[in-house]
Amino acid sequence: MSIALLTDRYELTMLQAALLDGTAERHCVFEVFARRLPPGRRYGVVAGTGRLLELLGELDWNHPDGTMDYLLNAGVINRETASWLAGHRFSGTIRGYAEGECYFPGSPVLTVEGTFAECVLLETLILSVLNHDCAVASAASRMTTAAGSRPCLEMGARRTHEQAAVAAARAAFVGGFAGTSVLEAGRLWDVPTIGTAAHAFTLLHDSEEAAFISQVGSMSNQTTLLVDTYSVTQAVRTAIEVGGKDLAAVRIDSGDLTQLAGEVRALLDELGAVGTKIVVTSDLDEYAIAALAVAPVDSYGVGTRLVTGSGAPTAEMVYKLVAREGPGGELEPVAKTAGGPKSTNGGAKRAGRRLDATGRAEEELVVARSHKFPADQKIRPLQQTFVEAGAINQTWTGAGGLRRAAHHHKTSLAELPRHATRLSDGEPAIPTVRASAQEIGT
Repeated sequence: MSIALLTDRYELTMLQAALLDGTAERHCVFEVFARRLPPGRRYGVVAGTGRLLELLGELDWNHPDGTMDYLLNAGVINRETASWLAGHRFSGTIRGYAEGECYFPGSPVLTVEGTFAECVLLETLILSVLNHDCAVASAASRMTTAAGSRPCLEMGARRTHEQAAVAAARAAFVGGFAGTSVLEAGRLWDVPTIGTAAHAFTLLHDSEEAAFISQVGSMSNQTTLLVDTYSVTQAVRTAIEVGGKDLAAVRIDSGDLTQLAGEVRALLDELGAVGTKIVVTSDLDEYAIAALAVAPVDSYGVGTRLVTGSGAPTAEMVYKLVAREGPGGELEPVAKTAGGPKSTNGGAKRAGRRLDATGRAEEELVVARSHKFPADQKIRPLQQTFVEAGAINQTWTGAGGLRRAAHHHKTSLAELPRHATRLSDGEPAIPTVRASAQEIGT
């Protein structure tokens, strides 16, 4: 797979035309933001930044995989454009919100600065990564807050594209999930992996007891036995007979989970397996998890609803040119003024979160990049530098970057007003206060 070709054709047609007319080297600033949150959501979660930086480090238009030959043979670009691409490496600057940060409508989540030519080539890659990963992380955050201290486990690989499954596992970890069933996420980013057996394993054997004996014999009794293939009550009894009173856990995957969890807990306690935990799965989302708060459940396995953003499969991020080099070499704001809600707010910006005396967030403040934040107010700057003059800050990549993002999300979420984590419909948890295009251009 060619990372360079994970893009829309029109990025290259714009590049070629700009090279031809001489505007390709104009200094430009592009911003990534969401015009709105999904209906009813009170915040979004930035995710995918570390993954994006890793992909950027691998981006090579002159790779020997045939990328350039394809573009030329298909008539996408001409020889002059191919020559430019062959020697191209991104040399600009990328700044943005730390991965794991909460964001709101109009938040400048990512700012890409450089020549028009190098910035326009990144549009599709940036949006495809952030739109997917932010959507999953935002759903994951809602689910983990609904779960409280009970861990959530990601197991949605079979409900999405094979590569999206790996990205979703990483994004879920940013949003607070404790582990994933996807082994590639474990290999790439050291995400803890989980998994034991499906109903097929029980059905394979001549009896449920034989299946349990096999699983415990392979994994020891520190495993999770699936108890809803036949009779849940009998399966729990068999599980404790085979695994002993210190069996790690049992899993329920169907039925009335609240009722079954209560019955299974009572039976486990009756059998002396007071330390055996209960894991529930079965089309869970944040609302189902919240409804299970009163049930004696120890952890949740979530699949389909998580990897599809729990009803919001995209974060609706856009990538817009907000400033360009003027005749005198200075940056001047540009904006789309037609189109109503699709109009943009021009000018390079900076963002901070205004906090009250107790450290709670009150509003998102977006101002001209040349402006200073009010000195008499407590404002936390939100933007970090990820790429400087083409050099990638590796702090945000790999397993270490992922754990940093997950920790940062906990900190950012705790800073929001308490109503931010309510699952009922509501407006964004804090307002975004934006300067006008004219003010930003000053």
